[in-house]
Formats: sequence, C-alpha cells, structure tokens
Amino acid sequence: MPFIDSKITLPVTPEKKERIKTKLGQAVSLLNKTETYLMVGFDDNYDLYMGGKKLDSGAYVSVSLFGNAASDAYDRMTGAICDILSQELGIPGDKVYVTYHGVNDWGWNGSNF
Repeated sequence: MPFIDSKITLPVTPEKKERIKTKLGQAVSLLNKTETYLMVGFDDNYDLYMGGKKLDSGAYVSVSLFGNAASDAYDRMTGAICDILSQELGIPGDKVYVTYHGVNDWGWNGSNF
C-alpha cells in the first residue's frame, strides 16, 4: 500500500510522469512492496525553498507505506528516487528531500488492513 507523492519545482509532461511512475513502480520493490497497490501523485510547478532560496530545480518526495521497512531499504529507495529524478528531470540529488512514513492503519475498498 505505498503512496509516493512528489512536489516538483519544474513542469512535468504527461510522458515524463508516466516514465517516472513506471520507474517508481520498479523501485518500490526495494521496500519489499509491489506496484500492484502503488499510488503515485505529482504536484509540479511547485514552489520550494531550501536554505532561504527558491529552487529552480528541486523536489520533495513523501513515501507512505503500510507498515515499515528497514533503514537500509529506505536508504536504497532514496538513492533510486534521486536517480530517477536526476535522469528524467535533471534534478540534482542535493536538491531532493525524501521522507518516509510508516502507517499502521491503512484503508482501502471500504475497510482497513
């Protein structure tokens, strides 16, 4: 039940969103999850500031998942997310924040897991 929500300073075309979504679907296996229930959201042209300065190229990515993963899995996922954003959008890794949120109560299809 992962949800990967991205706030990105750049405009992102539908084609780029599709490629990023596909790559995130592959990368989510690093967290021992599958793409089957993965939800991905994009908020592009988003204003982000780091160190008091507006970023021309940057992103904040929030990863929520049912349960938790090991710290080393989170570390590998952060690397994958930074690589994907660098390859697809040219966003440097030092302009990307990634947070992880383990969720114990997750609802879907009228009930909770």
